[in-house]
Amino acid sequence: MARNNSWGAEAVRGRRAGIERRALLAAGLGGLGMYAAGFTHAKASAAPLASTEYPFTLGVASGDPQPSGVVLWTRLAPEPLALDGRGGMADRRVSVRWEMAHDERFRTVIRGGEAPAVPELGHSVHVEVNGLKPGREYFYRFRTGKFESPVGRTRTPPATSADLSELRFGVASCQVWWGGFYTAYRHMAEDDLDVVFHLGDYIYENTIPADGLHRKTALPTEIRNEPLSLADYRNRHALFHSDPDLQAAHAAAPFVHTWDDHEVDDNWAGDISRDIGQDPAEFRVRRAAAAQAYYENLPLRLPQKPSGPDIQLYRTLTYGRLATFHVLDGRMFRDDQACGDGTKVDCAERLDPARTMLGFDQESWLYDGLAHAGATWNVLANQVPITQCDLDTAEPMPLFMDAWDGYKPARDRLFQAFTERSVANPVVVSGDRHRHMVSDLKANFDDPDSPTVAVEFTGTSVTSGQDGADLDEHDRTVLAANPHVKFMNSQRGYIRMTVTPERCQSDHLVTPYVSTPGAPISTRATFVTEAGSPGLQLDTQSRT
Repeated sequence: MARNNSWGAEAVRGRRAGIERRALLAAGLGGLGMYAAGFTHAKASAAPLASTEYPFTLGVASGDPQPSGVVLWTRLAPEPLALDGRGGMADRRVSVRWEMAHDERFRTVIRGGEAPAVPELGHSVHVEVNGLKPGREYFYRFRTGKFESPVGRTRTPPATSADLSELRFGVASCQVWWGGFYTAYRHMAEDDLDVVFHLGDYIYENTIPADGLHRKTALPTEIRNEPLSLADYRNRHALFHSDPDLQAAHAAAPFVHTWDDHEVDDNWAGDISRDIGQDPAEFRVRRAAAAQAYYENLPLRLPQKPSGPDIQLYRTLTYGRLATFHVLDGRMFRDDQACGDGTKVDCAERLDPARTMLGFDQESWLYDGLAHAGATWNVLANQVPITQCDLDTAEPMPLFMDAWDGYKPARDRLFQAFTERSVANPVVVSGDRHRHMVSDLKANFDDPDSPTVAVEFTGTSVTSGQDGADLDEHDRTVLAANPHVKFMNSQRGYIRMTVTPERCQSDHLVTPYVSTPGAPISTRATFVTEAGSPGLQLDTQSRT
């Protein structure tokens, strides 16, 4: 039965049938808008598609929803893994028709137009549709030549002044393609979510095993090698994006994306590569290629289009008076990891107040945004865990230098902003750790009686870490060493968040395996924090 949604009954009518149909389409079955072509003089009157092969192999997506609009995405790639990175497309512009309707049969088309798919952007299309109504469900599709794309469903947030009784959003991260099947995304596509936040590691840049590991797919060496060039990164995105379950999730709800490290290079920091001694100028060339491919393959708006190696991914989204989302970039502007990265004890460098995780400009933007947000809940969409995570019960404490533990003064400044600026109900959602982890964020983690200033819900991976376990030895150790950490689980899955004016609830969904397709999903645990009373409560009736 469809949930009771305060955005209006018309927005949920026929949704279950639509989700099923979109899932099949994503598996490979066959007004006014502004296009973000990536340069100012592109013309919409490009030539029609000459290819005789189906071009919408990577599906469709929408993203960064606003009360009056959304960005629609697709990429033409009849041969998605062509070694030159062009997706089987010729070096010329192609005209793509887009349509948006109130119903998925497109009986009432309310917006439409043409946009060019240009070789400079890998023949991707980013259409920024404006003039939509807030709090409405819409359907969209693309056409070029004789071919029609799958149908996608998207949704605009309510007006910024609207009183919203409920918001449901997903949290996902870490989806190494060869580590298993994207079963979590198939379930997410059926979960009736209003929006999904992807917190990084959308692709992995590591060398792919020759046997494809769980996917058992033979790939050319050029595709398996670690990506360095634009063509390499385009193909790595195409490989990951070709998965039908991921396409189904994208077609079912708008996504909001920010990156972590594997979109470029494992544990990179600013201009610093993990490759010791690499010239920062050389790394910026690689980062430029990675950023370009990231933009080309995801539903991002024109302000997120990179300029060379630089891209601005931190931004704000609002859902009425209920929630403001502060989307962070914890990679681009951070200082290098303290004490040589990895797990360290007694690392004095991590205590240096001149070091920053976000960069001081982003810190200022965030603190001002938190202070002036008028919503009941302030949600930080963050890459790596903020909570202190002692990795054993002995002294001294071993800590991960890549997470906020390696940037303690930056974390202290954030917590100080929470309290001094009277930030309403701060909640952090994070990724990276390949495990569910739920934590009270303490003003002083070394004092269990210290005030709780916020809560953090860290989501597990979609596939990274392979099948995982319900509670492994690492999880038990962390729980014993960190009384502020209330829950851990190392199975694969995602988080479903339900926010109301009274409380914020996290459902931690898990699959028993990803090494073979078709796993069921269940809610392993549910936690709640109440508005005006920071701190976590376990819902003991939640496990299914």
